[in-house]
Parts: sequence; C-alpha cells; structure tokens
Amino acid sequence: MCASYGLDPRFTDAELLAEADDAVLEGLRSWAEQNAGETLRPTGKNLRNLNPLVTAHDGAAVLEPAWWGYLVDGQPARFPSINTRSERLQDRPGGLRSRALVPSTGWYEMQKPDRVWHEFGLGRGLLFGMAAVTQRGRTPDGEWVTCYSIVMRPAPPHLANIHDRMPVLIPTSFADEWLTGEPTRELIDEALLAAADLDERVAAVPRSDDKGAQTLF
Repeated sequence: MCASYGLDPRFTDAELLAEADDAVLEGLRSWAEQNAGETLRPTGKNLRNLNPLVTAHDGAAVLEPAWWGYLVDGQPARFPSINTRSERLQDRPGGLRSRALVPSTGWYEMQKPDRVWHEFGLGRGLLFGMAAVTQRGRTPDGEWVTCYSIVMRPAPPHLANIHDRMPVLIPTSFADEWLTGEPTRELIDEALLAAADLDERVAAVPRSDDKGAQTLF
C-alpha cells in the first residue's frame, strides 16, 4: 500500500508528460516550495490537505488540487480507497472512466518485520507520474472536488523483499494515453507493460522515517 509520497521542489528533470507543459511544471514547483519538507498523505477528517494532481481537460494536461481517497455522501469513504489494485481494474475496467497522474519524486514504504522505512524513486530529483483513478466527491463542507486513488501493482523481484506492491509508474511515452485513452481492459494492460519498462530504474534507499526532509537519491 502506498500511504505517503514526496514532491521535492528541487526537481530538475521531469518524466511526467511527453510534452512538458511549463504551466504544469511551474505550478508543481510552486506548490512543492510552499509545502517543502512535507510528506503528502491521504486526506481525511482531520488532515484536509489537497494534493496536486495532473488531469486532462479538453485534451490538455492541467494541474488541480485533489483529495487523496474517496468521498461518499460528504464523508471520507469507510472502505480503503487511497489505493486501487491493478488486478481489480483489469477485472472491472469501468473503474478507469476517469484517470490522472500523481506527480512525485519518491514514495515511502516500511519493510517488515524490520520496520525500516525506504524511499523509492527513479533518481535524485527526478519527477515522475504515478497512475491514479479519480471520481468526484463532496467534502464535509459541501464543496465538490476531484478525489483520487493511486493504482498499485505487484512489485518486481528486486523490490518485493522490501514491499510486495508498488504504484503503477507511467512513462512519458504513455502519459497522454493514460490521461485520455478509452477506459478498457486493454488500457490498464498497456499501462502495466509500460510501467514494467521502468522497473530496472526503480531503486529503494533506507530512511529513518517517512517525514519528508531531503531525498537521498
């Protein structure tokens, strides 16, 4: 399960969009600078953070604040919703109707039973996108927002000893297809194949906690 990730404002390279949009990247950098050192966590009753999300509007990539986890009847869902299994989307592709990219420079997982935190990523300061599915939801204050759930897949062998699952990473060559393609079984199958091409580049570094601070890549 991915329950926390980072967005380092010092990112110098981006593997997020095939055609990097200056407005999107500048918006991400501005958000990250204002929230420097803060780990991005699920939104809830007490933590009302809205995290930056890349979605498609009229065929173009745009940045919007979004609620991590689903809202049901004006309240955070009672069922686990911050992550969605890729296998579930393969069985029920209707869940792919609305999708997004979650910008990140690394995500955190705890290795058990040793209880050692690790930060995963593609390299020092490198911005990448994690696949997400989205839906609209009403907050307890009555405001309608976009809610998102990060898509998770089985981890490759060199990472599985640390954590058995990882986010589906979307390479730039598949970003537009993920955001705008038809919501079919073929789409999630192709996304998983594209994500597997990045497996060898993903590395994990031990950390003392998942409290943010500077990346170790």
